[in-house]
Amino acid sequence: MKIQESGENYLETILILKNRNGYVRSVDVANELSFTKASVSRAMSILRKAGLIVMEKNGNIVLTESGFAKASAVYERHTVLTEFFRKALDVNPETAAQDACRIEHIISQESFEKIKEYVKSHE
Repeated sequence: MKIQESGENYLETILILKNRNGYVRSVDVANELSFTKASVSRAMSILRKAGLIVMEKNGNIVLTESGFAKASAVYERHTVLTEFFRKALDVNPETAAQDACRIEHIISQESFEKIKEYVKSHE
């Protein structure tokens, strides 16, 4: 299933927050992204209907298997691209992360795999 860039960003944020805190609630996502609770609620509804997350009764957001796979793929692209910009191109860390966040959604699989190979071979 193809989801929009914003949906990918939400999934990536849920994954990061889960790893950091052990749990994720809508308010955590809103705070992390500086979005309104209403915007996050709307996005969570879309992700739930797409089968990418489950909202537990206690308010926790849990990635489904497909949601976790998608979030992990986006996060991997983000981290690899950030490393590439920092190490290969000597871009400052903040700019590297911001550029990676934009590019991670549109880069071809072929180009990403080549960058990933480059980063691995230059560790």
